[in-house]
Amino acid sequence: MGGQQMDTIETMTRIDSGAFDEAFGYLYSEKAQEQRARYKNAALQFETLFGAGREIRLFSAPGRTEVGGNHTDHQHGRVLAAGVNLDVIAVASKNDDRIIRIKSEGFPMDVVDLSDLSARDDEPNTAAALIRGVAARLAAMGHPVAGFDAYTTSNVLKGSGLSSSAAFETIVGTMLGSLYADGAVDAIQIAQIGQYAENVYFGKPSGLMDQMACSVGGFITIDFADPEKPVVEKVDFDFARSGYKLCIVDTGGNHADLTDDYASAAVEMCSVARALGKEVLRDIAPETFYGRVASLRGKCTDRALLRAFHFYGDNARVPRQVAALRAGDFETFKALVIESGRSSFMYLQNVYTCKNPDEQGLSLALAMSEHLLAGRGAWRVHGGGFAGTIQSFVPDDLLEAYRERMESVFGAGSCHVLSIRPVGGVEITPKLGA
Repeated sequence: MGGQQMDTIETMTRIDSGAFDEAFGYLYSEKAQEQRARYKNAALQFETLFGAGREIRLFSAPGRTEVGGNHTDHQHGRVLAAGVNLDVIAVASKNDDRIIRIKSEGFPMDVVDLSDLSARDDEPNTAAALIRGVAARLAAMGHPVAGFDAYTTSNVLKGSGLSSSAAFETIVGTMLGSLYADGAVDAIQIAQIGQYAENVYFGKPSGLMDQMACSVGGFITIDFADPEKPVVEKVDFDFARSGYKLCIVDTGGNHADLTDDYASAAVEMCSVARALGKEVLRDIAPETFYGRVASLRGKCTDRALLRAFHFYGDNARVPRQVAALRAGDFETFKALVIESGRSSFMYLQNVYTCKNPDEQGLSLALAMSEHLLAGRGAWRVHGGGFAGTIQSFVPDDLLEAYRERMESVFGAGSCHVLSIRPVGGVEITPKLGA
């Protein structure tokens, strides 16, 4: 539904008065106090860029953390994921130009003319491609699409494994859906639209998990057996009462030039599926694959076969993780997290890139985590892998020691302690969370 119409001055005044504090608490948990200044500054930046007196609306889309199912989504598998309290926020206002202008902090203005929504040869790997792709898909689905001006700022670190691109796609879809479709585009559709934009316009063959976790939010498990109608279920588990913290450790690895590494996981798994007469591994029974390994060797590379082993193992682990959480059995859940991490390292092989084996920040972070948390916590590669971040579940009484040791190696601020937010892409109003 449409948000309350306020200009920049009124919005900043209401933020100052505490009108949005309940919404901020709902979304950001322990990070709520930071949000007044953050949103006020975003409104001020919008006013500076686009003029005073404009009626504006506020939006947010979270980063995501993958908790189970590593590189399973592109094979129509299962995942366990959650939206976190790091996000991209936007201040937006309709215009009459049929042009979308988005100025993201630290980047040049992106300008997309809606009179031409075809994919352009000069736009792959750009934010403009994502904007154009989201608008094109919405229009093709029959939703009204028109121009708006927006300023965005994000604390979802690029290359963090928290999926900054999916958060951006989600917020663009959420803005268009709220501004012009009266909220008629649901969270699952926005996720599918974001994936389309990333695949077709941006040129990255991503699965749907990132977009779905950012768009839907909360703890969710997703079964992509039918990717056109993924089964999304909320997982009722309160990590805040578990006695553990969710930590994302940014090892500082560079994600540049790793698109081929990410794509190879899907390509190689699909090569095994095609050798067995299908397009994706989910359409092949595990016992069929295990029984055909000998005949597959030579038709597929050894790494492709290992990656198929990983898929079948991690796909089976997800429902076990979900069951453990729903039963409140955190010890079993942690054991499954560690199993998933070892499978990713040994079989999926996405902990470092073969292009640069000397740089193994993820491997080092995992080794340190095992040393510090063995018998108490859990640890695994986070997100797509190859560079960037690990995920760990740290007992409350070990948190400060763990953070201190990890930051002594990877730098101050590299260990992010996160909470899980209950919603995904959303328009922010004073009534949110009430």
